[in-house]
Amino acid sequence: GGRGSEELLPPRWNRWSRPHRHVSDLLLALGWRMKPAGFVVCSLGMGLLGIVVGAVVFQSARSVLTLLLMLSCTPYLALRMSLMNRQMSTRLEFLPAVELFYQSYLVTGCRHIRIALQKTVEERRLPGEVQAVFDQLYRNLSVKGDDEGSLRRFSLSFGNMWAEYFGNILKIALEEGNNVSDNLQELISDMRKAQLANPVERHRMLEIRLANYTPVLFLGIFMGVNFKLNPTGSYEYYIVDAGGREMLLNAVLLLFGSFMMGLYLSRRKL
Repeated sequence: GGRGSEELLPPRWNRWSRPHRHVSDLLLALGWRMKPAGFVVCSLGMGLLGIVVGAVVFQSARSVLTLLLMLSCTPYLALRMSLMNRQMSTRLEFLPAVELFYQSYLVTGCRHIRIALQKTVEERRLPGEVQAVFDQLYRNLSVKGDDEGSLRRFSLSFGNMWAEYFGNILKIALEEGNNVSDNLQELISDMRKAQLANPVERHRMLEIRLANYTPVLFLGIFMGVNFKLNPTGSYEYYIVDAGGREMLLNAVLLLFGSFMMGLYLSRRKL
């Protein structure tokens, strides 16, 4: 997975840096080909672009700082948004996936987690995104020696407590060779109860999406109406006038803040 990028970074960064591991986990969970070192370079490049745009277009220290912070954080924001979309699209399919794995585990005699995983992915009965995550987990557990990291990224892909519990159950089975059929049965039972107790799950996911994207829509409509009704005046005010450009930058900053808040709230709700 990420060994190539790790060789480009100092040993201290490899071994001790939590941000490095965090970014690496996010990239691997999403299946992005970019390495952590490349991601850092991309973020720095975007930050430099922010400095240049702030200096040339807005010509103020505040604008330079604002654009530096926003653009340097944009790659990470894109990463988190992609993961959040994955987590929301797979949320309601996780229970059927665990049930299918449980059946495969029972068929294999409750002894071999890897064989049960293989059987689960080879049946191709999981929804697309979920199938991809289980495929990735099976490949990683078959090839790599980092079982703990593979399970951590698997849980991150789904982003809910049930995935963490499921990952912990697999971890115990892999490390100690225990029969975990009772644990899996209990997990499935708890998930079914939780799903029955919360019938508005789909509406909640829709609310999170709307909260994230509505401000962008409103800004687009507002700008579109202004330019339609008075193209010359709008161009003079929003593009030529320094105060208008500053106002637009403040609006973009508020949008950026709303995206960040939406991500934070989504993580809490997921």
